[in-house]
Amino acid sequence: MNKAQTSTTPPFNEDGEDVKISIRTKKKKKFAKPLIYLSIFIITGLAVFTSQVLVSEQSSSSWLYNLPLVKQIRHLAESADRNLKGEDRERINMLLLGMGGSRHEGGYLTDTIMIASLDIKTKKIALISIPRDLAVPAEDRGWIKINHINAYAEAEAQNSGGLAISQAVSDVFAIPIDYYIRLDFDGFVNIVDELGGLNVQVENTLDDYSYPVMGMEEAEPYEARYEHLHVEEGWQKMDGDLALKFARSRHGIRGEGSDFARAKRQQKILEAAKNKILSMSVLFKPKMISDIISQYNEHVSTNLKIWEIIKLWDLFKDVDKEHIINKVIDNGPNGLLTESISEKGAYILSPRSGDFAEIQYFINSIFSDAPEEDKIMVSDERATVEVRNGTWINGLASKTALDIEKYGFIVVRIGNSTRQNFEKSVIYDLTYGEKMESLTILKNKTNANISFSLPDWLVEEISNELENEKSPIQPDFILVIGRDADITESGIENTENEM
Repeated sequence: MNKAQTSTTPPFNEDGEDVKISIRTKKKKKFAKPLIYLSIFIITGLAVFTSQVLVSEQSSSSWLYNLPLVKQIRHLAESADRNLKGEDRERINMLLLGMGGSRHEGGYLTDTIMIASLDIKTKKIALISIPRDLAVPAEDRGWIKINHINAYAEAEAQNSGGLAISQAVSDVFAIPIDYYIRLDFDGFVNIVDELGGLNVQVENTLDDYSYPVMGMEEAEPYEARYEHLHVEEGWQKMDGDLALKFARSRHGIRGEGSDFARAKRQQKILEAAKNKILSMSVLFKPKMISDIISQYNEHVSTNLKIWEIIKLWDLFKDVDKEHIINKVIDNGPNGLLTESISEKGAYILSPRSGDFAEIQYFINSIFSDAPEEDKIMVSDERATVEVRNGTWINGLASKTALDIEKYGFIVVRIGNSTRQNFEKSVIYDLTYGEKMESLTILKNKTNANISFSLPDWLVEEISNELENEKSPIQPDFILVIGRDADITESGIENTENEM
């Protein structure tokens, strides 16, 4: 997509298809690029932080002191007692938006939409990726893909997209969005190149045979749309282009295609960027820092003030990797979304339950946790659970599944029970007491009765389901949720962070 965007009309057609990418191609690209935009935020924030350090240590005649951006932060010490938005509720929600940029066709479609939720008390960060194909209601436009909102807003008023999509996300997910930061690929690549590249320790050789080639989205033959990305194990010097690919890759072999592996690579990029920017070799290079700030002005759009960036950096600069929660709202086997084709023929994702209540609960409880000793016992026994909704209360099984997963239970299936008249929740133990510690924890968590035998109707139901599954999985426990389950009161402790 090398064609420059010159039109003021939205860069997509009436049926909702953007830049003519086929459904098959879009499926291959779904949920890519999850943390690269956080990398850019950290890098640009670090640039500002570095500038503030130099100003505090040098005289007012310093070259850096007179930079326009630096002049804006001289009042920082006087505003140290200011509160960030969301600080009073001890949870700050920021929207990270990634787009191709003005040089690219369809450049205002937000390919990446991520909620970065920051827990001030526990110093934890949750990164929740929202798929670009999620259908949401928009005023005067009906249901549209969420990634179109920024483009529609920009077509009406320049630089209005960030606020428009922030409001939409806030309305749909029932959470306050305090800040947004919108940036593009060029900004990341250029900043890394301005730094002279990054020294990154590659733990495992990366081979991705399906990395998308920019500008070749519709090339024929189909194979020409992708390239082989190879990054050797060990210390590697990366320019901006390679650093971007290393962080974005999602089809690596030998385990490098997982979300966990990708997140680990991206944190390597963050670590390398931080080390490079704060190194002595960068601190005393006026032109380099000036050029980085220039990239910030050109490629970043945000409602964050300079003092707010610096205070956020100060609050979360020492966060350990173990305290970063990475989640993707997806349409996997136990995901909260389902895929379909819209009336206009566009590929879309919608809430599986029919409304956004499940997703709202998921985001709201992201920082709640279970006792560590319970998680250890359940993990040691590798207990698997199938959760069935035995009531007419919509979404109860999914909410329960989200809760028990935090105890270490492996939820293998979520669905509705054919009998939905359960007043009391019941755990059917298919291990007959072999995983008693996990059974006890599950009982205490759900306040359910325990049965070591299956009723005839459930035996028949399971038999029919297994016949239709290619690789049936027999869980250790079948949990049928009854009307006594009150998620708001029986949820995992530590609800003080709920919004």
